[in-house]
Amino acid sequence: MGRHEQREQVFKLLFRVEFNLPEDMPEQVRLFTEDNEEVPLQKDADYIQERFSKILEKLPEIDKLLNEHAEGWNTQRMGKVELTVLRLAIYEIVFDEDIPDSVAINEAVEIAKTYGQSASGGFVNAVLAKIAKLDK
Repeated sequence: MGRHEQREQVFKLLFRVEFNLPEDMPEQVRLFTEDNEEVPLQKDADYIQERFSKILEKLPEIDKLLNEHAEGWNTQRMGKVELTVLRLAIYEIVFDEDIPDSVAINEAVEIAKTYGQSASGGFVNAVLAKIAKLDK
């Protein structure tokens, strides 16, 4: 499984955060990884779970950045797909030094185009461009 596929699986798992209570997330992680045909190898499942946990840990900081820098938007108003994509990408831009900002942004835009609405890619790109400038 390549990085893009892993990132997409992290996105799918992270998407569940908006629909479940925090105390239900361990069970959601178990359900997600159990018999998930899209994640055939245990090493990929472990990577996805670890990545998800790291992002979840940083969500308050990530959401603060979003609320401060997404002009005219906040995390309560954003679509769930866009919010989830932004959370994943902001984690990669701000907290993961191994992933170049341009890769995080490009991947986020692609995921937004796949799972979001027609304007999702442009919205995600604009917000992440601002966040990436702050990170320099």
